[in-house]
Amino acid sequence: MWALPLTGDKKPFPVVQTAFDETQGQFSPDGKWLAYTSNESGSDQVYVRPFPDAGGKWQVSTGGGNQPRWRPDGKELFYVSRNARLMAVPIRVAPDGRAVEASTPVELFPTHLASGPNISLAGFQSRALYAVASDGRFLMNVNVDSAQAAPLTVVLNWDAGIGKK
Repeated sequence: MWALPLTGDKKPFPVVQTAFDETQGQFSPDGKWLAYTSNESGSDQVYVRPFPDAGGKWQVSTGGGNQPRWRPDGKELFYVSRNARLMAVPIRVAPDGRAVEASTPVELFPTHLASGPNISLAGFQSRALYAVASDGRFLMNVNVDSAQAAPLTVVLNWDAGIGKK
């Protein structure tokens, strides 16, 4: 995982560089922490480490996880568990500012995230399937549960009616 500075010499530098797969990096709102997914334990887990310093790292997921996202105030980290549940982990920065203390993850709800041949939750091909809004709500790309698709209306020659009274 690399970072590209937007000021100075703009030279990319490695942030996490190991023999394992590290993906889905997300900076904390204050830019001092990086949450990411790694398979170093044998399965995907979510970790947090300081940025840009490589001081230490802390595993915040239990039982597998990916797709980390920060709460807008940086005091909580969300991720998707192996069984597709959205999890929340309260995060507290240690008084010295050099470590994080992660509480026990709490299950929020089942995600029903979209799935299909071109959608991956983990690995290098993964794409963001949810976002955390500034008000704390979630925007999720989900599967439609209905067996019948919603109707689609197409209006042809719509511009002919503009300006007529």
